[in-house]
Formats: sequence, structure tokens, C-alpha cells
Amino acid sequence: MTTHPNTLETLHGTRVLRCAPDGPLLDGERAALDLIGDAFGQEAELVVVPVERISDEFFRLRSGVAGDVVQKFVNYRLRLAVLGDISAHVAASDALRDFVYESNQGSQLWFVADAAELDERLRT
Repeated sequence: MTTHPNTLETLHGTRVLRCAPDGPLLDGERAALDLIGDAFGQEAELVVVPVERISDEFFRLRSGVAGDVVQKFVNYRLRLAVLGDISAHVAASDALRDFVYESNQGSQLWFVADAAELDERLRT
């Protein structure tokens, strides 16, 4: 398996660290801190993680993984976007559906379906 590096780009004045789809899973505090360190090293403001890199536990809110990950990003004043189709996870959990809805109302954590939606969110 070939691992592609994360890439830094600027979208609508925001420095975005876009994670490669084939990297390590975002599955807890340690993985969050690794991404945060990478983002700080590149002076990114927003980290975009493809849904392929998000552990299933993240989507099971009772596991606490989502809360732990999001709290780390909040503590370090970095924003996080999950990029990709999470409809199957949302359909299986009312709590997750509500969490996604509430997250998307703010600016700290976004769940976006694709790059076009991310671009639109950053444009406004």
C-alpha cells in the first residue's frame, strides 16, 4: 500500500491540510494529536480528513472517540472537516444525525459530502 502525503492548500483564504485517503485511521486522541502536529507544522487552520480515514468507533458516539477527537481540535484551535459520504452511519443513529446537524451549524467541525461542499462552506 502506498501512502500519499497530506497536502496543504489555501481555499478562500483558509490554509487547509487535506489528508490523503490511505493514511492512518483517526481513531482517538493519539491520532488526533498526530494530525494536529502535522497541521501546526504547516500552519494549517483546517484539517480535512476523508471518511475512509475515520474509524467506525468515531461514528458510534457512545464510544467517546468523536468527543475525544473534537475536543483535541478545539483545545488547539484547529477546525476539522470530515469529507465523504456518511449517510449509512447517519441512517443508523438518530444521535449521530443530530450531532452532524449541530456540528454543521458551527465552524469547528463540519461533515461535508465532497470537495465542492467544502469549497462552498469556506466561501461563505
